[in-house]
Amino acid sequence: MIKFISSVLFVNDIAVSRKFYEEFLEQKIEVDYGVNIGYVGGFSIWRKDVAQQNIFGCNKAEAEITGNDEHQIELYFEVQYIDEIYKKLKDNGMKFIRDIFEQPWGQRVFRVYDPDKYIIEIGEPMNVVIKRYYDSGMILEEVAKRSSTPINIVTKVINNN
Repeated sequence: MIKFISSVLFVNDIAVSRKFYEEFLEQKIEVDYGVNIGYVGGFSIWRKDVAQQNIFGCNKAEAEITGNDEHQIELYFEVQYIDEIYKKLKDNGMKFIRDIFEQPWGQRVFRVYDPDKYIIEIGEPMNVVIKRYYDSGMILEEVAKRSSTPINIVTKVINNN
């Protein structure tokens, strides 16, 4: 089953947006990557220039050109069988933004437009990434560093295996 994980808003100034969501709307941080903040409950903010570069695979100047009002939100889903979903969407003529690629932290993802041109990201769950690294012979600390995941989460994933 494909699991909905979060909605992601692209913001111009991460500090201003953090203040709004954390101080005024009392959102609690679940994970903080600096330019990408995930809040408890599945809502995230991502600095727009970094998001555009990651999504479209372009440099900052190109990201500003492609970063029009159509590309202000992304829905994020996770699935264990990413290759099967990718093939199904490809076989049915969906328009892809990026084919499957590996994020800097090791997660395999792809992005596609929905029928209304909203950005849909589909990625493998991070527990899959963590287990893959651990099974390859990395120690817990190496897995945490390579996956940009706190050691306590890595330990929990490995111990639940």
